[in-house]
Amino acid sequence: MNEKGWPSFIEMADANQHDDYSVLPASWELTTTESQPESEIGFESALLENLARVNRLQGETDQHVQRLHAGDSKNVADVLSAVDKAEVAYHLLMEIRGQLTEAYREIRRMQG
Repeated sequence: MNEKGWPSFIEMADANQHDDYSVLPASWELTTTESQPESEIGFESALLENLARVNRLQGETDQHVQRLHAGDSKNVADVLSAVDKAEVAYHLLMEIRGQLTEAYREIRRMQG
């Protein structure tokens, strides 16, 4: 959860691994802009922050795999868990990208 209360892709990926959305924290409920000034809610900053987190997660996963391959780590379960987490976060990011692209195309169709 970032400082604005937005869930990170990583947190969403963790919840998605269980396929049980009742495990999501109550703080993930959407809040209206009436309770928060518009200047505090920044979709762009939240998106960029989560992009950075997904990138960091993938980097950490690469390090886990390299340590396992080099023999520095014996915990295969942790490595597989990190790989799965990075994969889910990446797929979620790609789904969001697809939705944003579709929304952009729809706006262009409405204008043209």
